[in-house]
Amino acid sequence: MSPALSTKSRPVVTTLFVILLATPFFFSWWLSRDRDEPKAGQYGFYLTDATAQAGIDFVHAGPALDPKLDPIMPHISALGASVSVVDYDNDGWQDLYVTSSRKGTSNALYRNSGNDSFAEVAGEVGLADVNGPGGVSMGSIWGDYDNDGFEDVFIYRWGRQRLYRNLGGGAFSDVTAEAGLDQWMNANSAVWTDVDRDGMIDLYIGGYFSEVHDLWQVTTTRIMQESFEYADNGGSNYLFLNRGNGHFEDVTNAYGVDCTRWTMSVGAADLNGDGWPDLYLANDYGPEVLFINLEGKGFEQLAGTSLEETSKSGMNVAFGDLYSDGRPDVYVTNISKRGYLFQGNNLRRNLIAENGRMINIAEGEIADAGWAWGAQFGDLNNDGFVDLFVTNGFVSADPEKDYWYEMSRVAMGNNNIFQDVRNWAPMEDQSLSGYERSRLYLNDGSARFYDVAESVGVDDRYDGRGVALADLFNRGVLDVIVANQDGPLILYRNEVEGAHAWISFELRSALSSNASAIGAEVRVFWDGRQQLQVVTAGAGFAAQSQRRRHFGLGAAEAVDRVEIRWPSGTVQILESPELNRLHTVTEPEQ
Repeated sequence: MSPALSTKSRPVVTTLFVILLATPFFFSWWLSRDRDEPKAGQYGFYLTDATAQAGIDFVHAGPALDPKLDPIMPHISALGASVSVVDYDNDGWQDLYVTSSRKGTSNALYRNSGNDSFAEVAGEVGLADVNGPGGVSMGSIWGDYDNDGFEDVFIYRWGRQRLYRNLGGGAFSDVTAEAGLDQWMNANSAVWTDVDRDGMIDLYIGGYFSEVHDLWQVTTTRIMQESFEYADNGGSNYLFLNRGNGHFEDVTNAYGVDCTRWTMSVGAADLNGDGWPDLYLANDYGPEVLFINLEGKGFEQLAGTSLEETSKSGMNVAFGDLYSDGRPDVYVTNISKRGYLFQGNNLRRNLIAENGRMINIAEGEIADAGWAWGAQFGDLNNDGFVDLFVTNGFVSADPEKDYWYEMSRVAMGNNNIFQDVRNWAPMEDQSLSGYERSRLYLNDGSARFYDVAESVGVDDRYDGRGVALADLFNRGVLDVIVANQDGPLILYRNEVEGAHAWISFELRSALSSNASAIGAEVRVFWDGRQQLQVVTAGAGFAAQSQRRRHFGLGAAEAVDRVEIRWPSGTVQILESPELNRLHTVTEPEQ
């Protein structure tokens, strides 16, 4: 949420300063001015708001914190809207779990009825009343931590963390204490990943505000960042290893993944191609961090990757194989505001194998999405190229009042000034990058992206946070679900035109890998191309997309082969699998 702000006086700005501020935008325009932009009617899909039709009626409530934080309460409390996709009852239909963030409000679990509608059942299963004296929800991640065939849920919170075991039969049990996870944190992110590949998924949690603060009873108003660009006074991050007996062990320091950089989002994927899942952190008020897995024995922070050079307000980690080279590239959202700030979103091409670097290649529209939050890659028109959905907007209040000037003033001070909430000008009913619409960037096949959101039906202007993609109606297309801060959950039903082919995979393991197959890699080869997708549990700000892997194939008439690298290291080959169907694949015995 941090802007690295420029100095600016209210009525008068020097000509030189205007030129400097405008330069990044002019540069982005210049790079994209001669493009052959897709024309209306050529996009091949349309998104329709089907929220009400599906029976979904959920509105997020933001946290109400200590009144001593009132001067910038809208700023501090602008988090917590999240959405996760999970088939919690194993009926083959994707369900939705969404969080609220105010004490006394309920989270919701929407069970997919399989007839284009959902039923809210969180109260029935024991996952509704989780926002109380012990803390409030910021998001959830789902994974089968005990390998019993049912997806469990970890709810990361401001306050005490919570782990609920899925008992099957529509019931969950709070097992936090016995699991050793009853940790006080102001957590904003978490991810399941099997760091040591022992077949049991482990847990990495990202802290935001320092855990020394109880945000409902603060002992000091000095709770903010020490820097707008290199803050290191945020909450602690933790790595808990799953010991396989229902208990997790804190190995953070021993494994070298301690971090206090105000982590907003965490992703886990094998980025250097050695078979071991690495950790990628998007951090507010500072640079991204890449922890390379040392064969399950610990991690090292990879230096010289270029991550330190360009990111200032990292919000989101999303993985996508943009160049069909079988490696995950990374998209990290930041903040841009015309006339004040251009940080630009980062699209990191994965060149670790060549030179140990993650090169930012974002330009044009994809670099400037406003105050950007959650983002996910997915092929929304099934043409064989992954597209990108981005949510935007921070605080939407009075549209005639703008807090950016006041934000600039406090940013001009030293850290002794802006660390203390009392030194910030009261926000009251002022907006801060409010009423920004979501972006939907269409991939033209050469990893260039064009915003077509409004042309395909996406025109909401809520304060978007988490976004998830899932085939909710089992039609072979990806639908879009958006969680909005202090706003409604939105379900966009995807209507794909034409006869583009597709193929999807649901991976399951009862052998060496974890039951959820988290960390598995699926490579599909067709028409001289390939595309990689990784099975994840938590990538993306405040969101989790469906675990099944969906591939659009365009005009393909056949798939040559599919290679699945299971978390255990086993490689499985599927020759010429049938198109236009979901394949359930079980890890083979070796």
